[in-house]
Amino acid sequence: MPLTPSYHMYPCGDYAVTIELGDKIDVSINQQVMALFVFLKSLHIRGVKDIIPSYHSVTVIYDIVALSQNLKKTTVYEMVCAQLEKAVTNLKPSVIQTNKLVRIPVCYDSQFAPDLESLATLHSIKIEEVIRLHTSKQYRVYMLGFLPGFTYMGILDQKICTPRKAQPRTHVPAGSVGIAGEQTGIYPCDSPGGWQIIGRTPIAMFSSANENPCYLEPGDEVEFYPISVSTFNKLKKA
Repeated sequence: MPLTPSYHMYPCGDYAVTIELGDKIDVSINQQVMALFVFLKSLHIRGVKDIIPSYHSVTVIYDIVALSQNLKKTTVYEMVCAQLEKAVTNLKPSVIQTNKLVRIPVCYDSQFAPDLESLATLHSIKIEEVIRLHTSKQYRVYMLGFLPGFTYMGILDQKICTPRKAQPRTHVPAGSVGIAGEQTGIYPCDSPGGWQIIGRTPIAMFSSANENPCYLEPGDEVEFYPISVSTFNKLKKA
């Protein structure tokens, strides 16, 4: 029986298929996504070039040129869908463990947090309360995207959920910790961006020199903890 009672499969461009397992940010749905992601990777399906998990879907990218050779009675898309249907059907439900728990230091000093004061004012709470609420939960890494190593994590306490900025910044420094809606995330490199910036971590979120270039992976759980400016500078130099 399928992992999920209902799923939707549809083309994503000319050489990809998306398997959608839900339509919202939800831990149980994302656990199913990660289970399917790991299972599909283990199958080593011929012609599959990449498998990308997200909040509630898995996208499979395939080599349309290679797979179209000697194909007569069906299309590449139909053939890939048939293989994916079989995989979903054969995947048995199981308890999915998170990859790891990661504690990440964040400096919430004003020099690193240009939106912290205005965010606190918007919600009629003190800056210290914003920091307390942001550091009081574990956040699931639902997906990576936008930039290599950019983390989409949730879910925030409702008291500090805040929309993206109406006018994005042209420059957000690497390590900046932001809020967008009910999500929190970390910019892995200098970039334009519209998230509400409330702090910065000295930890590098992405390094192409590492065997695993992304510091965090989908399925990880993250805890933030506050540090001083001096500790930030020490960790940055280390």
